[in-house]
Amino acid sequence: MFFDRTKIFVKAGDGGSGASSFRREKYVPLGGPNGGDGGRGGDIILEADEGLRTLVDFRYRSHYKGDRGEHGKGKDQHGRGAEDLILRIPAGTVIKNEATGEILVDLTKHGQRFTVAKGGRGGRGNARFISNLNKAPTVAEKGEPGEETWILLELKLLADVGLVGFPNVGKSTLISRVSAARPKIADYHFTTLVPNLGVVAIDEQSFVMADIPGIIEGAHTGAGLGHEFLRHIERTRLLLHILDISGSEGRDPIEDFKIINEELKLYSPILAERPMIVVPNKIDISDTQEKLSLLKEEIQNDFEIFPISAVTGEGVEQLLRRVAQILPDIPPLEFTASPDVHRMVEVHQAERFSVEKKGDRYVVKGKEVEKHAAMSYLDTEGGLRRFQNILKAMGVEQALRDEGVREGDKVMIGAELEMEWSEGG
Repeated sequence: MFFDRTKIFVKAGDGGSGASSFRREKYVPLGGPNGGDGGRGGDIILEADEGLRTLVDFRYRSHYKGDRGEHGKGKDQHGRGAEDLILRIPAGTVIKNEATGEILVDLTKHGQRFTVAKGGRGGRGNARFISNLNKAPTVAEKGEPGEETWILLELKLLADVGLVGFPNVGKSTLISRVSAARPKIADYHFTTLVPNLGVVAIDEQSFVMADIPGIIEGAHTGAGLGHEFLRHIERTRLLLHILDISGSEGRDPIEDFKIINEELKLYSPILAERPMIVVPNKIDISDTQEKLSLLKEEIQNDFEIFPISAVTGEGVEQLLRRVAQILPDIPPLEFTASPDVHRMVEVHQAERFSVEKKGDRYVVKGKEVEKHAAMSYLDTEGGLRRFQNILKAMGVEQALRDEGVREGDKVMIGAELEMEWSEGG
């Protein structure tokens, strides 16, 4: 099943919590703190695999969560870091931020990796907090939460040769003749709804051919399934433009040629400059010679023309030999999506935190302050005091006073933590 777009949620593993522990040994009455640190949470990593051709594995599962790091223990035993979660995706997949549309990475080579969500660091044990003023700290940290986000995966096929043209011109028939691909073939428009890939072997050479579903006028604007189809042509090194030279659909092949080329140009000026061979198909049908002559007269100065019959096989071998001959001379494409085209993010310096009164509550938001809240043991006196000192050092305490907070008022840190304001705390 071909599946070329999907949205998934990834949540990296949280860090393990640090331990609060003291030496308890016979004849050592003043044993110091020996709580170990927590282990790091597992990252979520995307890895390109050239053996995959579809994103169908993500169709029935859209949430992925990394493992948590182990908690620290006494006797200075640090927790073990969690294993990373590696998700294999087809080479040629573009990864975007779902909320902004920003391109995060374009994985095009086998084995290429990208960490899409980083695991949280492990919390520090109480042995880390010893100081000249506090020889026996009881405070420790919880593990840092792992990163989480929704991402879009968008596959663009990687192929040497792409077949383009109007619907029902014979693209599927050709790829079924020259490769082991077996697309659905019928005498009506849009029989092919998804791209088909086939490996073509000729004279001890081989190359990958992609049968792209039929393009229609206005495809560059998204008409029909224009964008869904056109993006699969972006990664092909050579285009074979298939024409119905018989005019059996009641269309003019020369006009069809101009329309498709214009759609390619409007969709991507770079794509319009891709090497192209023109392939008039259905020459087995009678009364095609006059139209073929007109086509050659119109374009042969700019394009190579190889008339064929995909049904009978006439001219197909000569076409394949020519493709195999010129492919080595076509330089490899730089398979990198342009962030400038897709990025919709305004670059600005984010505020460290914000304070806002909502109803009878004061809401404090900010990545840094919410992280400290998640990593603090607020059910212990030492952990609560340390968190209050952090709020004071960051300026949150003063910002709340400026907003008019009073004794007994409710203060929300992020969306989950609710505290009661106390001037004596």
